Amino acid sequence: MSSRRVLITGVSSYWGGRLAEALEERPEIEAIVGVDSEDPTRELRRTEFVRVGTQHALLRRIVLAAEIDTVVDSRLIVDSAAAPPPRAHENNVIGTMNITAACSGRDSPVRKLVFKSSGHFYGCEQDDPAFFAESMGRPHPPRTSIEHDLVEAEAAVAEFAERNPGVCVTVERFSNVLGPDVRTSHTRLFGLPAVPMVLGFDPRCQYVHEDDVVAALAHAVEHDLPGIYNVAADGVLALSEVVALLGKRPVPVPPVGTRIALGALAALGVRVPPEMRHQLLFGRGLDNRPLKATGFRYRYTTRETVVDFADRMRLAPILRGAEEPFHFEQEVEDFLRRSPNVRRRDAAESALSEEEVAALRRLLGERAENGGPDAIGEAPSDAASGPSVEDSGLERYDDLEPREIVAMLGALETADLATLGQHERSHGARPEVVSAIEAALERRS
Repeated sequence: MSSRRVLITGVSSYWGGRLAEALEERPEIEAIVGVDSEDPTRELRRTEFVRVGTQHALLRRIVLAAEIDTVVDSRLIVDSAAAPPPRAHENNVIGTMNITAACSGRDSPVRKLVFKSSGHFYGCEQDDPAFFAESMGRPHPPRTSIEHDLVEAEAAVAEFAERNPGVCVTVERFSNVLGPDVRTSHTRLFGLPAVPMVLGFDPRCQYVHEDDVVAALAHAVEHDLPGIYNVAADGVLALSEVVALLGKRPVPVPPVGTRIALGALAALGVRVPPEMRHQLLFGRGLDNRPLKATGFRYRYTTRETVVDFADRMRLAPILRGAEEPFHFEQEVEDFLRRSPNVRRRDAAESALSEEEVAALRRLLGERAENGGPDAIGEAPSDAASGPSVEDSGLERYDDLEPREIVAMLGALETADLATLGQHERSHGARPEVVSAIEAALERRS
């Protein structure tokens, strides 16, 4: 199923915002709606933000009104240092139940649900397999509150999939994430001058780059991937290798009283959550072959992910304060998006001059007056064989990127869109441009 109208829950989170930015670059996605109870943390251009929590009645109204066909749930809390257990449970378990309820029902337009989960689902124990496969269950009962939440949340998603066989449900379990911008308990621990290691233990580490996290979520939006998929980069490293690549030195921590010793790091502003303490002992590996079999390709291996993170840490003192963080202001957003006084400077207008854009509109208007087609796909008649796009002197039109053309479609009249569609079909026939024109005509009809 081709996703065209997407709802992202948790759009104000790091992952929700990054995914919205990525989908905005895809012209085949005609509508993106982001919901969250907090202000967005990233500057989004096409995404429509709605301030709402996980109340299923409100979410259902949005889903029905916007005719959402794909829902991406990105708001799961998988780091217990990010929220106290009661708040994490409310978000992870109750929130997931409410979202699946909002997507249910015979009249629901939702045909795809993508659920962002975590490798913490498998737990972390001494007798774990070298690599967890998606078909494996937990070998031991959940130990931590986050693990309990993940098991319950995925059970709610599985129940939704069973009750709604017509919906493609994708669950992606991500390994620990590193990257230049993301902030987790792992990045904070590695930011210390010295990295604690438990005496007698050198656990295996497997990471996924933050860019691959966003790419994997977008991949699930673009393709039908029913089932569960691990998302983890190729290769594993021993923790001692990670510390060496980061240019740090290890600090030994006695195995007896590890919890107390690691708890002392709180004075330095670093909290080591329970699910991370087990990884400092035993590590964890995820089998990533099923996702790669769907055509997904990782840009970074585990080693390359660590090296990229190390490069960022070395540049951090230089880059700190170089960019002003984005601050969301509803009144400013409304003005920029809706005011007729705002001059639109989209990609197409930067590629064509104002005179060229005006010439293209005049040309399309002339073709419509000469009997041009009213809808894409109609055979051109002799009466419609008047001026062509080339006749207008717009030789650069066919050299434009599809995203540049799609950005200009909203400024064209319906008849102009139909004529432009005919030209595109008979020349470049770029699928993303043709589909965007078809979608624009369908909305107007």
